[in-house]
Amino acid sequence: MDRRSPRPRQPVDDALVTAVDPFDGGHEDVLSYLHGVAVANQPGDVETGPVMVPVAFAARVSDKDNQDPTLSIPRQLARCREALPPYCVIVAFFWDVESGRTNLELRGHSDAHEMFNVPVPRDGGVTDLLEEARHPNRRFVAVVCESVDRLARVTYFGTKIEYELEQSGVALLAADEGITADALPSASGVMARKRATPILTRRVKQAIAEWYVLDMLEKAWGGLMEHTEQGFNIGKPPYGYQVVVEKHPVPAKAALGKVKRRLVRDPLRGPVVTRIYTWRVSEQLSYDEIADRLNLDPDQYPPPEPILGRGRRAVGAWTKGSVRDVLCNPKYTGYMVYNRRKNPRRDRGVAGKVNAPSEWIWSSKPTHEPLTTKTQFQAGTPIGKSKKGSRTSDQPNNHPATTRTYRLRSHVICELCGRRLYGKTRRVSSGYSYYACEAVPAHHAGKDWFATHPKSLWVREDKLLELVRRFFSRRIFGPEREALLVASRAEEPVVEDGTAARATALRSKIRDLERQQANVVKELREYRPTGDEDIDQQWRGQLRDSFAEIAAQRKSLEAQLSGLTTRPEAPTLGDPRLLDRLPIIETDLGRLPEDVERELFDGFQLQVRYHQPTRRVTLRVTIDGEAIPRLTATSRTIMSPTDAHATPTNTERPPTAKAVGGPRVFSLAVSAPGANNICDTSPAARRVISLGRPSAGRVRGAVPPPPHGGGTAWAPVRGQAVLLGAVG
Repeated sequence: MDRRSPRPRQPVDDALVTAVDPFDGGHEDVLSYLHGVAVANQPGDVETGPVMVPVAFAARVSDKDNQDPTLSIPRQLARCREALPPYCVIVAFFWDVESGRTNLELRGHSDAHEMFNVPVPRDGGVTDLLEEARHPNRRFVAVVCESVDRLARVTYFGTKIEYELEQSGVALLAADEGITADALPSASGVMARKRATPILTRRVKQAIAEWYVLDMLEKAWGGLMEHTEQGFNIGKPPYGYQVVVEKHPVPAKAALGKVKRRLVRDPLRGPVVTRIYTWRVSEQLSYDEIADRLNLDPDQYPPPEPILGRGRRAVGAWTKGSVRDVLCNPKYTGYMVYNRRKNPRRDRGVAGKVNAPSEWIWSSKPTHEPLTTKTQFQAGTPIGKSKKGSRTSDQPNNHPATTRTYRLRSHVICELCGRRLYGKTRRVSSGYSYYACEAVPAHHAGKDWFATHPKSLWVREDKLLELVRRFFSRRIFGPEREALLVASRAEEPVVEDGTAARATALRSKIRDLERQQANVVKELREYRPTGDEDIDQQWRGQLRDSFAEIAAQRKSLEAQLSGLTTRPEAPTLGDPRLLDRLPIIETDLGRLPEDVERELFDGFQLQVRYHQPTRRVTLRVTIDGEAIPRLTATSRTIMSPTDAHATPTNTERPPTAKAVGGPRVFSLAVSAPGANNICDTSPAARRVISLGRPSAGRVRGAVPPPPHGGGTAWAPVRGQAVLLGAVG
């Protein structure tokens, strides 16, 4: 940006400049120099005579798109010249084309003024004005503007500019306030004494100016919320949708070509979005894996086409970012959503960001055809967090020191901190492979769990694999799986969440308050005056205050009771018939190749949650109705002739859960008893203790709820706790 530096204009009389050097020192020389500058820059319609007060002109236009600086700046200058006394001459011109709500540190850095041919000279912006005001050889002793809100729309910024000018001995004048001789500094630069009433008027006007901006912003925000409620889209339509253009309801805006847009399903790209969500939720695929699948058939899955410009270009293929944009856009649920992102305003120092879901504005009802469900959208969101930093392939990573892989990589989770454990092999003494979790003070000292988390905890891989394979052999592919489920469901205890007890207590308190209100009313009716008006009035006032306080308490309790009684019912348990769609297999899972076994773990969304204080391992799998074909294919791979130990005994496929009206997702978790120690987590010894056989008894501790939420039910079964829950 080429900003003009403040410089004096050439006076008419050359002899005036050569007579004295203004920078040679001396207060009288400076005043003589300013006098000459003022004479040289006074307008032609002012009669020649002694000029006593040189003044600087300050102005601002807030918007280069909706306002015309070529008209606004000259108009503000004319208003200021009309308000100034005839012995005041404008000798410097400072004006900006920028928002009045911009921080002062960022003011004057805009180059928007270069886009216009404004017929007013410019010596800089408000930053240059303040800089020259602090200089002892400044060209002016006062600053004039049309109104104080032209300097800033924020009261703090406006008063700060005024304060800095006054500290430098420069008065701030406003044309709409009236400019009189007693408001101007003297010829020697002495500031005029403030008057209380003009200052009060100025502060009120500044407050009104700030209120006006905030009021307009609130009304505009309300209009955008209603625009969203009515189902109109803002911005580019998401992939999978097309737009239907409607005529703008305001005739004046319609005449300018403005329209409103609604979303309709794209018959070619809409099914692609549905398929992406299915892959994400059912198969837990990463962004890269989904992009690779889509790129295998560009005709069936056409890639998105971005709006060109600002560094964007069409690559002609699906990328990780384009898949993420689809999976993170809530508009695919059929609801119109606004305020997902905050656009950057570099001129105001405002950075762009992705707003939290709690700040999103949702329409109260669906406004267009959905391409996925809310359940799928919410279920697909946490997958990225759980898989962040983990490779989906069973191949080793690219690090040159890598010599092996870990079969349970990304499936083992620490119950204390919720993070995944990473694989580690000890080559000294035992030579076992472990999964470890370490708390690093530099990164985790501020976490809630840091104080109770061991410095380092380890768990042996072979012991975990033994549990996992036994779990799949018995409860997923074993012949006793149905009996285990029936037994656990028959012994499920009633889960009491405290809602009924809370509601009963609230009703009891409400009845007590009703009795108190009745007593107050009865006492007020039966009250006999004492004859002293002050005492009687005070007594009645206390009764009225007591009644109002009781009524407020009763209203609050009734609102709480209403919130409890209107809560949605807890989701029902999952349909175990999904489990019947899988074949019964008798095989040694330990003989499976690593890629097949990892495919098995991924398909069932296996979670191995390790609780170090109780040495408890919780195994959880989820059977998704939409993932049944994939799980069946994996089962057939296990039963392939290459595995001589695999003996299928049930390969029939009963009707799907959807066909019989049950939930499409079934979750099952098993927790090994706390008496089974897996390893010694002492950092010093790390002594390995063998895992014993599960013994009878209840499980110590609690097992976390199933993924994505859902109702739960507990029952002790042969020393294990079975958790059944409906998800989705």
